[in-house]
Amino acid sequence: MNIVVCVKRVPDTAGLDIELTEDSCRIKEEGLVFDINEWDRYAVEEAVRLKEKSGGTVTVISLGPEGVTDTLRKCLAMGCDEVIRLTDADFERSDAVTMARILYRVIKNIKFDLLLTGAQAGDDGCGQVGPALARLLGVPNAALVTAIEIADGAYRVHRELESGLEEVVEVKLPAVLTIQTGINEPRYVSIRTVMKVVDKEIKVLDREALGMRPDEVGEAGSRTRVGMLSLPPVTKDIEILPADPAAAATRLMEIVDNEAKQA
Repeated sequence: MNIVVCVKRVPDTAGLDIELTEDSCRIKEEGLVFDINEWDRYAVEEAVRLKEKSGGTVTVISLGPEGVTDTLRKCLAMGCDEVIRLTDADFERSDAVTMARILYRVIKNIKFDLLLTGAQAGDDGCGQVGPALARLLGVPNAALVTAIEIADGAYRVHRELESGLEEVVEVKLPAVLTIQTGINEPRYVSIRTVMKVVDKEIKVLDREALGMRPDEVGEAGSRTRVGMLSLPPVTKDIEILPADPAAAATRLMEIVDNEAKQA
């Protein structure tokens, strides 16, 4: 089984004071630590497990600056076979669908059985790349996948639905699956393991290598763009509710009523 996984490098902003750029369209990246998108980590782990069970190869593709190399080396250390980095200044500010078009230019030339992506991106919350790739490739798509079963030559996937419900569907290969967190337990990657793959080749492609025009990528090639970002207001008003559940519920209702009257 040949599997392709698309991963994204995102900043870790947990517990940090975030600042915006002057145009309020991006966050300042200076001093931030970047790592593989959480949902994508589960997708990589699932791909490697499927390879270990059924054989084949795992190819990882990532779109981003040179710093993406560290993320791709971690994927190699997890057990992936080949990694590709798509880097070009013209790719900056591409929206999710345009990112999918860029990735498509590479994936369409790869023979694959499964294409995995994370269910969403941790930086912008988008979950469009996987479904958009399925549309461009003309293959089936299942989103929010929490389990993959192989039985009697058929592939069944469990999908997370609203209100704690689950759907089980059979998919025909090739297919695109977007992976939800919790589908597995991603393996730990040590520095020693990463050092073992440090000399492994990372294929790098730019816009011209993909045969794309400047107006097809970046902000020029995107139908959506960020108008402005804003940070949530900082408040210092904290009220600790009573320990007694009944008293806490009563006080909570009073707070809700007061907020409603002031609105």
